[in-house]
Amino acid sequence: MTSKIWSRSLFTASKISPICRLSRILPINRQIFILHQETISYSGPRAKFLENIHPNSFTRTNILASNRSVIFVKHSCNFSTTATYLKQRRTHDDKKRGLGPVSLQAQKMQNKADMKVIKVWRNMSVLQLADAMNKDLDHIFEVMIYVDNSADYDEPWKCIDNIKVIQEIVKKSGMRCIIASEPTSQTTHKEIKDAEKRPPAKLHDCVPRHPVVTIMGHVDHGKTTLLDSLRHTRVVDGEFGGITQHIGAFEVCLDNGEMITFLDTPGHAAFTAMRSRGAHVTDIVVLVVAADDGVMEQTKESIRLANEAKVPIIVAINKVDKPDADIERTKSMLIAQGLVLEEAGGDVQSVAVSALKGTGLQELIETINTQATLLDLKSDAKGLVEATVIESKTDPYRGKLSTAIIQRGTLRKGSYLVAGTAWAKVRSMFDDQGKPIQQAPPSTPVEIVGWKELPSAGDEILEVETERRAHEVIHLRQSRKEVEKLKEDYVVIQQKVEEHLKEYKVQLEEKKRMGKMRYKIRGIRPRAPEEKSSEPKLSIIIKGDVDGSVEALLDVLDSYQSTNCILDLIHYGVGPITESDIKLAEPFNAIVYAFNIGVMQPSVRQLAKTHKVPIKEHNIIYRLFDDIRAELEKLLPPTEAEEFLGEANVLQEFIVTEGKHKLPVAGCRCVKGILKKNAFFRLVRGEDPIYEGRVASMKHLKSEVDTVKKDVECGIRLDSPTLQFRPGDKLVCYEMKQVPQTIDWDPGF
Repeated sequence: MTSKIWSRSLFTASKISPICRLSRILPINRQIFILHQETISYSGPRAKFLENIHPNSFTRTNILASNRSVIFVKHSCNFSTTATYLKQRRTHDDKKRGLGPVSLQAQKMQNKADMKVIKVWRNMSVLQLADAMNKDLDHIFEVMIYVDNSADYDEPWKCIDNIKVIQEIVKKSGMRCIIASEPTSQTTHKEIKDAEKRPPAKLHDCVPRHPVVTIMGHVDHGKTTLLDSLRHTRVVDGEFGGITQHIGAFEVCLDNGEMITFLDTPGHAAFTAMRSRGAHVTDIVVLVVAADDGVMEQTKESIRLANEAKVPIIVAINKVDKPDADIERTKSMLIAQGLVLEEAGGDVQSVAVSALKGTGLQELIETINTQATLLDLKSDAKGLVEATVIESKTDPYRGKLSTAIIQRGTLRKGSYLVAGTAWAKVRSMFDDQGKPIQQAPPSTPVEIVGWKELPSAGDEILEVETERRAHEVIHLRQSRKEVEKLKEDYVVIQQKVEEHLKEYKVQLEEKKRMGKMRYKIRGIRPRAPEEKSSEPKLSIIIKGDVDGSVEALLDVLDSYQSTNCILDLIHYGVGPITESDIKLAEPFNAIVYAFNIGVMQPSVRQLAKTHKVPIKEHNIIYRLFDDIRAELEKLLPPTEAEEFLGEANVLQEFIVTEGKHKLPVAGCRCVKGILKKNAFFRLVRGEDPIYEGRVASMKHLKSEVDTVKKDVECGIRLDSPTLQFRPGDKLVCYEMKQVPQTIDWDPGF
């Protein structure tokens, strides 16, 4: 039996003990190996590893057979067979040098001393951790896959508030960390500079560019129709309510081959911010004035915005084909607003056009080209890009995108951009027709896809060299915003502290006046009652299609100052309504308003129906605010109002006796309306009311009646037995009715 085991034995190592104990290959589980007298052959995934080992490399390996007998195999090995200590044996050379056995724990201590030590602190961002470890962001995110509780830190700017997550990331990266205090922001500001515009380009580096023209004017004066005639399109047909509610950027190629970029701004009163942005990014302003209406409110505002931006104005007097058009009156009104036309010796050019019939369009184009030639428009098409965000929105398929006007440089795919506290790596670009383009030179309107966060309309876009530089700029701007917010909060806190000190001084004086007994408080101190507002409250959530529309809605909501009902805006945003919006609206009993948003997902509608959250969709801005006004008025309690019924003149006082009491009775004649017995009566003497209340009796001749019509005489006795009537007094009959309240809010349109 023994010889058979020595010659050839087959073992299955399904467990480490008691079947076999191989000191340094103990982790090899569930593998089949064959033992020979001189060699050991091994089959399994580690066969190649063991083939390189000398045949007599194992010694004193105790193999426990199935009958519990120990088999000794002769071979040599420099590892201990004791699994408890696992310390490395000394070789012959080590004995000569006098070196002792080194344990695995000592080896780990030596490796630990060689590790790099970095400083970490609480609430450090992912980008700061990557900088401290001198690793890129991809390395940090890859390590986070194997670290628990790290799924929330998926953006470079997010702060890691769990110190154990930071320690695990450092440990799995082969480093050691020590917890230190966060570096001061002053040091960071000195090392990192904000992205800024480049100095003005030299004249020989500039190339000619086509003009950017903004069309401005009052609502419904034909701005979009004029642009449609120039572009040979029908944009106005797709606008809700026939009014423009977005700022649009279009590039028009004229019949003579000239290129002009047009910006179409809304004329509605609610879109002042959009008109202001259009005036500040343009070269020329075309002021559209209807010949039948003349100068209106938004016309005056457009003139003011153009003068503030110091942009030349060209007046287009539209709708000259109408029968009631008066061009001369319109010009006089423009001169009264400070626009001195060429006819009056000024430098403002005016053109009479009809956008609907195409009259005077060629003359308007020539006027624009002449003005652009005089301005000698040039720009630097090389270097880092500078642009302005015209509009931004969230597309359900393409993500966050923005429309911008390139002002300097040439934008290409792969560029890194920063705008406010948002940054982007340009994934794709589209023109105003929705066609993809590879580059955008100056004066080009372009739709940029690739924003990580949605930029605000009007923000300045600057190109930076690398992604790391973009993160640095964004982090710097965010830290500056936090400092500004802390300053604002500090002012509010100081005001609260001053109010508290005033109240405390009053309470302290009261305690001193009451003496020592005031300080003996027995029992549990009662909790201060919570102040609950008795005023009705309407909670709303606003979601819009683009950033400019949401901005206009918020500007109108800021004008709400009524004290009858509280208007609580709990959330607003750009993009379609999501399930998180529905879940947020439920605890507040809020109404979700969707402005100009397309079809919602069926799951969102079903969730809103389940949680009973109303969703109201509108495409026209004034109808949305009419709906909000109606919802506010629903919450207001009805008020009592007088409803006039009739009036009677007192002709003479009579004294009647009922039992032992003498009661005054007024002999009256009804002169207006009708008198009702169950209504209220007011006795007026001169201008002063003497009595208000019910009547005790009302008779015609000798019969008790309920009503008395006009020109009929009657006798009226009031509930007050001491009241004296005089000839010439008036009795006014009225009823109190419940009337719904109206909100005192004027949005401005």
